[in-house]
Amino acid sequence: MESTRPRLLLVEDDRALTALLADLFAEEGYDVDLAGDGQSGLHHALARDYQLMVIDRGLPVLDGLQMVTRLRERGVTCPVLLLTARGSLDDRVEGLDAGAEDYLVKPFEVPELLARLRALRRRHQDAASRLPLGPRRWLDVGNRRVLDDGEEIPLSAREFAVLRALAGRPTKVFTRAELLSTTFDHADAPGSVDACVHHLRRKLGRGAIRTVHGLGYRIGTG
Repeated sequence: MESTRPRLLLVEDDRALTALLADLFAEEGYDVDLAGDGQSGLHHALARDYQLMVIDRGLPVLDGLQMVTRLRERGVTCPVLLLTARGSLDDRVEGLDAGAEDYLVKPFEVPELLARLRALRRRHQDAASRLPLGPRRWLDVGNRRVLDDGEEIPLSAREFAVLRALAGRPTKVFTRAELLSTTFDHADAPGSVDACVHHLRRKLGRGAIRTVHGLGYRIGTG
C-alpha cells in the first residue's frame, strides 16, 4: 500500500549531514528520498511528486541554483528550501530569484529548519487549493470541481485525479502510462486514460487538455 505521508526530497552531498537530516525529517512524518548531487536530484524531482525539497546550494555535477532553475523551467512548483554556507545578501537574493521559496544558512538550528519547512508546506497547500486552468477557470482541489467564471462543473473521482495531475505540472507532458500509474487502479487498461480525457473534454472543451502526438497529454488553456 502506498504511503500517505508527505514526501520530501533531500539533495545534499555531505553524508553525515544527510544521515542526520534524513532521520529528523522521518521523525517529522516525511517519507524521505535522498540524492547526493544536483543531477541525480533533478532526476528524482522530475520523476515523482514531492511536497517539499531541501537542496544544498554547493552540490557536485549540478549546483543547487542550477537544479532549482531547471525545475522551475519544467513547471515543477514544489516549494524548495536552499541550504548554503553563503550568507551574504546577494547570495540570498540570488537563491530566491532562482526560484527557491526559502534560504537557510549553515550552520543552522534544527528547530528553525523544521519550523521553516512546516511554514513552507502550509503556504504551498494554501496556494495549491486552486489550480488555474485558463482565464477565469480554476480547479477547486478541496471540493473536486471546476469553477468556470463562477459556474460549478462537477467531476468524477477519476476525472479529478487526471485533471489534478495535469494542472499541477502545467508544462509537463504526461504519458498514458504515467497517468495510469498515478491516477488509476492497477487493473485498468491504458484506454481508461483516453476515455477519461474524452469525458473531461466534453465537460470543459477540447482545448482543456492537449494531445502531444507520440507522447501523451498536457493541460491546455480551456
